[in-house]
Amino acid sequence: MFDQIAKNLVMLKQEFFKSYAGHSHIQEFIPVSTSESFPINDIHLEFMHDFAAKNPIYHNYYEQKIAGILCKVYEGDINEYWLNSIKHGSSCQPFYPTWILSAYIAASIAKSFDYTELVDIGSGDGRIAYCAKVLDLQSTSIEIDDVLVELQNTILTETKINFNPICTDAIEFDYSLLNLTRPVFFIGGLPQMGGDVLATNIIEKISTTHLKNNTCIVFAGTHSKRQLSDNQSEGGWSSLIDKHGLKVIKTVSLPTIWTFDQLIDTPYIYTEFT
Repeated sequence: MFDQIAKNLVMLKQEFFKSYAGHSHIQEFIPVSTSESFPINDIHLEFMHDFAAKNPIYHNYYEQKIAGILCKVYEGDINEYWLNSIKHGSSCQPFYPTWILSAYIAASIAKSFDYTELVDIGSGDGRIAYCAKVLDLQSTSIEIDDVLVELQNTILTETKINFNPICTDAIEFDYSLLNLTRPVFFIGGLPQMGGDVLATNIIEKISTTHLKNNTCIVFAGTHSKRQLSDNQSEGGWSSLIDKHGLKVIKTVSLPTIWTFDQLIDTPYIYTEFT
């Protein structure tokens, strides 16, 4: 089901891009109600709208029909948070979030593989962890930037959804404190921007524990030839995947802030240890 929802979202994004006449730094939409194209629990849709409405990065919203589907469009600006997020030496990538609905789909796919906990590494404003909590997964949001964690705590307070934000360096964090049993880790950061260093650290930590055979690692990749090196496949992650004996179990393309004006969206690559 989520494969088709993802395809419908990508198609709708393309229609939205063609018609968008605004000038905001970032923009995205969420359907107002469930439909044949987006058979999503209405309560979950309300939670997603609540995240956007109570997130200070968005300053405007309006309703618009896109390809016949009534949506609420959210416009915002992340410049302040982007500038702050690049001040950390071990930060792998500036703050560029995925879309809220993309975060929900990505977390839903993880749940469909029977993973019970979700840990978002380099979580930005916490949207993937937030959606995981809405889906009744044990959720943890790891972010090194204190200003972004403050933003997460504001969202937590306003929405009353506790997705467990932690302000720490993901490379130094002791994950045994989370009492994980069957987790999925989302890695924030492209491999060419230091995400490979972060991912390698997490993988090495997991591979020496009982979690090795019960863990999923999800990588956000890119199809941009400008950002890929050595013609790598799997969104730029193929070398790391092969090196650490991981097996790709699913790949799904989803809209993100940085692919709004692109024909090809961001691949999320789900892997397990072989």
